[in-house]
Amino acid sequence: MGIVAGLDSSPDFTRIVVCDADTGAVLRQGYAPHPVENTEGGSRPADVDPQAWLLSLGEAAGGGLLEGVQAIGVSAQQNAVVPLDAQGNTVRPAMVGGDKRAQVAAADLIDALGGREAWAQAVGCVPQAAQPVTKLRWMNRTEPENALRTAVLLQAHDWLVWQLLGRPVRRTTDRGGASGTGYWSAATGAYRPDLVELALGHQVMLPEVIGPADAAGTTPEGLLISAGTGETMAAAFGLGIGLGDAVVSLGASGSVMAVHPEALVDSSGMITSLADATGMHLPVVTTLNAVRTLRGTAELLGLPDLESLSELAMKSTPGAHGLVMLPYLEGERTPNLPHTAGTLAGLRREAMRPEHLARAAFEGMLCGLADALDVLRGRGVEVRRVFLLGAAAELAAVQAASPALFGAQVVVPQPADYAAIGAARQAAWALGASQGTLDPRTPPMWQAGAGAQVLDPGEDLAVGQAVRQQFVSVREQTHPGAFRA
Repeated sequence: MGIVAGLDSSPDFTRIVVCDADTGAVLRQGYAPHPVENTEGGSRPADVDPQAWLLSLGEAAGGGLLEGVQAIGVSAQQNAVVPLDAQGNTVRPAMVGGDKRAQVAAADLIDALGGREAWAQAVGCVPQAAQPVTKLRWMNRTEPENALRTAVLLQAHDWLVWQLLGRPVRRTTDRGGASGTGYWSAATGAYRPDLVELALGHQVMLPEVIGPADAAGTTPEGLLISAGTGETMAAAFGLGIGLGDAVVSLGASGSVMAVHPEALVDSSGMITSLADATGMHLPVVTTLNAVRTLRGTAELLGLPDLESLSELAMKSTPGAHGLVMLPYLEGERTPNLPHTAGTLAGLRREAMRPEHLARAAFEGMLCGLADALDVLRGRGVEVRRVFLLGAAAELAAVQAASPALFGAQVVVPQPADYAAIGAARQAAWALGASQGTLDPRTPPMWQAGAGAQVLDPGEDLAVGQAVRQQFVSVREQTHPGAFRA
């Protein structure tokens, strides 16, 4: 079929991969940081001029990178919202990332609709500070003039697709991106304009939600642009995960997502019911504490890095001589304990050694993520294989403990730009569907996962279950009924 490109516009940079449309083999790559200055303390700004995304896109595509490309897919950071006026100009800079300014607005919205369960029933998620619907409420409360001028709402990937197509009258998005807004329901496949009005104060134009294999349009030069999607959905698509697969992402915080044939409604708000980039669903459960638990323990033990912590932990044994760490250092979302702190239990003289504390930190982090996996399993989500993402997935202590604690085969993929690859795969699908060479219901079969490490629990499964039970016992004693609240 030729060659296609996928671009991923993350919070910090643009990556572009050019792939063989039939096999998915990466032929060439481009990269450029966004020309955005960090705010005080080096943190990312909460407001970004979206032109910065276009500038880095142009730089990443330099040197003829896109020569011969027939179709492009766009992945971009989720939760960014770009408010436009009636003429298509930005009303204010895009509101991006985990916007702490909007925490009060999130609580306001939850109350305004009648509580967490009402939101879960309406759109499959409970408003969080980062979500577009919450940012609209914040703008309505603090910048009423900008709220009033807003006539159109786009997300980052919608805006980039629209720009690549020359700003046509028709504006589009996909199910995946729409499902993260807080005003589109993955269960019904429809917008809730009343929730936009609840947040912003009035109705606006929303982009048309097109199918996974549909094209958003064609540029004047004849380049096909696919629907685009959010980074989470693009990465899942790039990994090639399907039914029975879950992805555990190890960042400072953690997330667990899995492919499921239907949307899940969770009145507790622990499950965010997203749509994926293929027509299936992608329920997500997040934890506030993952690698930050390891970094804090390394600092406490005076170790220079996580590799040293891992080496130390490997000198201990499963169960860490009875030491159990509940890793709720920032409070926790799964279970919902926003105001709690971490706990170290099981202190006995023989357990008070650095290697046992190091082991307890790894086991505590992984048991917290196993709790998140069990939230999905408890709702009928099948998990046979767990893909482990993030730099910490390479650590020996993580690889040694995770298969038995998760109770599943663990796959550690080779580091790659999976979101950009997923965007390219979507472009190949839209191109094939438009040419009649691919079924719009079946994505191209790309050779994903070459060189991945595959780890089985094997004979360690019973030991892992014992460690897990030790963790659950301490969690129940310390926070009784936390998962039944």
